[in-house]
Amino acid sequence: MRIEDQVARYYSLKVEQYGATSQGVDWNGEDSQYQRFYHLSKVFLDVEDAIASFSLIDFGCGYGAYLDFLKSIPHNIAYIGIDISEPMLKHAKEKYPAHEFGDDINAYDAADYTIASGVFNVRQKVGDAEWLSYIHDTLHQMNAVSKKGFSFNVLTSFSDEEFKRDYLYYANPMALFEYCKTHFSKDVALLHDYQLYEFTIIVRK
Repeated sequence: MRIEDQVARYYSLKVEQYGATSQGVDWNGEDSQYQRFYHLSKVFLDVEDAIASFSLIDFGCGYGAYLDFLKSIPHNIAYIGIDISEPMLKHAKEKYPAHEFGDDINAYDAADYTIASGVFNVRQKVGDAEWLSYIHDTLHQMNAVSKKGFSFNVLTSFSDEEFKRDYLYYANPMALFEYCKTHFSKDVALLHDYQLYEFTIIVRK
């Protein structure tokens, strides 16, 4: 089974079990979910004027929870949500009918920014090398559709050993920072100073 199909099946089962909630996208609560959104949003919050208008792709949007976070931001953002889980998209379209959702990022024109929250965490039984290759391929895809920049988060290899789980992937933050610096832009930030077992990387062009 393709990695994408495994991921879609995993999250489809989660949202069918828990519905359009943080648990439905495999997070443990809204507080940590919003903290992630804030750090990912620094890709545009730190550079765009408060009245700026721009487009954004939410890659792996789930049921669209990022839209609730965006209500607190005084920007005019043209939002597109992308997810490979059909049940997730069904919830998203029902919850946010005024916004655009789809399952193929290549079906849309490039956006100014792309964010991806949690899409690289659940590797299930996929080996480390294959999963890292999948991450690299996905980052190239995100780079191709992002005109001004993109951001993503990953569980950190610096997590306490007793809390690690076999079905999750814990990345070396310095290695992914170097990969992004080498392949995408000289303007790359690594955020590893917030109280979650993960890090955020911001790439600006």
